[in-house]
Amino acid sequence: MAEAGYALEARGITKVFGLHVALDNVDFGLRPGEVHALLGENGAGKSTLIKILTGAYQPTLGQVVAEGVPVTLENPQQAQKYGIGTVYQEVNLLPNRSVAENLFLGHQPTRFGLVHRRKMEQDSRVILKRYGLDIDPASELGAHSVAVQQIVAIARAVELSGKVLILDEPTASLDRNEVERLFEIIRDLKSQGLAIVFITHFLDQVFAVADRVTILRNGKLIETRALDDMTRTDVVRLMLGKDVAFSGATAVEDARPLGDVLVEFKNYGRKRSVHPFNISIHKGEVVGVAGLLGSGRTEMARIMFGADAADEGSVTVAGKPASIARPTDAIAHGFGFCPEDRKAEGIFGDLSVRENIVIALQGKLGWFSALNRDEQMEIAGKFGEAMDIRAASLDMPIKLLSGGNQQKAILSRWLATDPDFLILDEPTRGIDVGAHAEIVRTINRLRDEGLALVVISSELDEVVAYSSRIVVMRDREMVAELNGENINPGVIVQAIANHREPAA
Repeated sequence: MAEAGYALEARGITKVFGLHVALDNVDFGLRPGEVHALLGENGAGKSTLIKILTGAYQPTLGQVVAEGVPVTLENPQQAQKYGIGTVYQEVNLLPNRSVAENLFLGHQPTRFGLVHRRKMEQDSRVILKRYGLDIDPASELGAHSVAVQQIVAIARAVELSGKVLILDEPTASLDRNEVERLFEIIRDLKSQGLAIVFITHFLDQVFAVADRVTILRNGKLIETRALDDMTRTDVVRLMLGKDVAFSGATAVEDARPLGDVLVEFKNYGRKRSVHPFNISIHKGEVVGVAGLLGSGRTEMARIMFGADAADEGSVTVAGKPASIARPTDAIAHGFGFCPEDRKAEGIFGDLSVRENIVIALQGKLGWFSALNRDEQMEIAGKFGEAMDIRAASLDMPIKLLSGGNQQKAILSRWLATDPDFLILDEPTRGIDVGAHAEIVRTINRLRDEGLALVVISSELDEVVAYSSRIVVMRDREMVAELNGENINPGVIVQAIANHREPAA
């Protein structure tokens, strides 16, 4: 990528962590006065590329080039000297300090060796006015809305850097009006010649504000194109690696009648998390959930299990009203949940495989009915054998197992509670082929045994193969429920891209 006129480039960037190749010969070019969207699912390499462009990581191979000059960025402070600023989803400022202090943190104006507060606040008013903010610079930053804090963070980044602005999920916590205000600021900065990288999971926002898009998948560059030449379906297909016309995988016809409705969610939602949705899950069926990362699919799973409490709607279990305000409520009703991030939210790394398997059952029984070690070994052994967990010992720390064996242990944990309803969020992501096949077989077996399951997966062929119905999520909203012939990868991609339910 030798084109002249780039404000910032990545040339042939490769980044290796141990045996894992996070980026593989990736090129990226950012022009002055453009908004360039950087898209990709989990593990695509977006975060790694951004960290290299901002000096947090150094590339294994390749070069970072600023305004045509190869540079070595050893840390983010050095990146700032080359005009590169970053604003993350979680505002990285000091909420207990004033707005002015946050704007000038690290480069405060001084007088006689002391911070010149009057000048700092006067200069802050001028800066804030440029961003349409009429607030007191002496007020505490934390007293203002997330949207205001986000704008202050952008103002700081531009003042410190001034050539390149990287926005990493800046709209995730904003409402529609706040998003539009942010877009006005982005368009104004673009008109001033700033080069802007825009990372988001919301496709509507990409098409609303970006000029070009770069799509990464599994650490590789898939495409860089002008958005004028692309449709939403093009973008989704490239992100997922699926041809919309593909029809090789379809749902397996199941002549068995479904059981009774086990769980029903009515107008169930959580503000700033997922819009209210309606869904019923029968005994003996798998309801698949498809959608891009950030579509609301994980948020749906979390409020179903009470990990995040719904603030509207109702739920019934076996026809009776139920309250699922916390995970203990869900467990009491026979729910189980395997979260997407197994290392952070699924396993207890320093506990043994045995302890990880029995912990949910022990919680369900109560600590006054403690399982002794022999009982724990019997339960862990039974499910460890059934799930083919490969461990030198059930007493070894679970963190020493492979990802696939950790995932099978988490699934065993919930099977040990004899559940009626299982919610599985990306149960086959990042595991080896053998463990993947074992978990898919388990999903099919549990369905056949009469369990109700909700399974979230980015693998469209996989979710199509075992689902009775598929719910499609987009922009934190349930936008389609697919049945019969509509359960195929092409229709799912169109539903994700078009935000309308395909005709039956």
